[in-house]
This record gives sequence, structure tokens and C-alpha cells, in this order.
Amino acid sequence: MTNITQVLDSMENALRLQIQAGAERRAAKAEREQEEFKEKLSRAAASKMELESISSNLKGSEDAVRRDQMMAMIMAGF
Repeated sequence: MTNITQVLDSMENALRLQIQAGAERRAAKAEREQEEFKEKLSRAAASKMELESISSNLKGSEDAVRRDQMMAMIMAGF
């Protein structure tokens, strides 16, 4: 009877260790995926800021062109 108990205990411990290892792998994978998501989100935010900056610069350039055209028209007497 003792041998059977030892075998069952050994099997139970092995199963417990397998379950624990699987849980640790899943937790590590979830953490990696979360970090990757944060990194992608950060890159997207940086890209958005860059695009907004470019857009602002273009709008500023368009405004400057309009101002220069207006000044030219005023100076020409239109």
C-alpha cells in the first residue's frame, strides 16, 4: 500500500508542477504581449504627434503663402 501511495503522490506532484509551469508560461507570454502592445501604442502616439507637427507646419506654410499673396496684392494696389 505504501508503494501505491508514493506513486500517487509522485504523480500528483508531477501534475501539479506541470500545471504550475503552464501557468507561468502563460503569465510570461501575457506580460510580453502587454509590453509589445504598450510599445506599439507608444510608437503610434509618436507617429500621430509627428503627423500633427507636419500638418501644423504645412498649415503655417499655407498661411504664410496667403499672407504673402495678400501683401503682394495690397502693394500692387488691388
